[in-house]
Amino acid sequence: MSLAKSPDKGFHFWHYGLLGEGKKETRTASKAGLKAVALFEQGERQATVAHTLRVSRQSVSEWWLAWHSGNTQALTGATQAGRKPRLQPEQLAVIERELLRGAMAHGYTADLWILPRIAKLISSATGVDFHPGHVWKILKKMGWSLQRPTLKAKERDEVRFSSGSRGPGKR
Repeated sequence: MSLAKSPDKGFHFWHYGLLGEGKKETRTASKAGLKAVALFEQGERQATVAHTLRVSRQSVSEWWLAWHSGNTQALTGATQAGRKPRLQPEQLAVIERELLRGAMAHGYTADLWILPRIAKLISSATGVDFHPGHVWKILKKMGWSLQRPTLKAKERDEVRFSSGSRGPGKR
């Protein structure tokens, strides 16, 4: 779905509908930890589990201790590292809804979204300010991509080009 009505001006953002479809696939380490538990319950030794899952013996030893003590949280792996996101999923949904309304609905003369406009929209909708360069990272996380239109000459004769004829003397 394009956010721009005229495909020959400015930048366009296309949405792939990735927002709100749940979390990304579970991390590999947490899957391996849960597989290790299944092998422990079958009576497999730690060395065999490490070889079967192709992980270090140290990891298997830590999983065995966690399983043996009943600490299932240790088997699922670490939480997401880094700073907490400044925008919550509800705020991202509001931003997406406003983007889909179009730039003209927000008072712009052209129905094109550019990063400074989106930064202004995010600020007014959520109260959180972002540099336009960072707005691009947010859009990518939401499943949007940058679309640049093809340039066409203003003097272009659409009738001649649509019929396939290149004019007199042209091959």
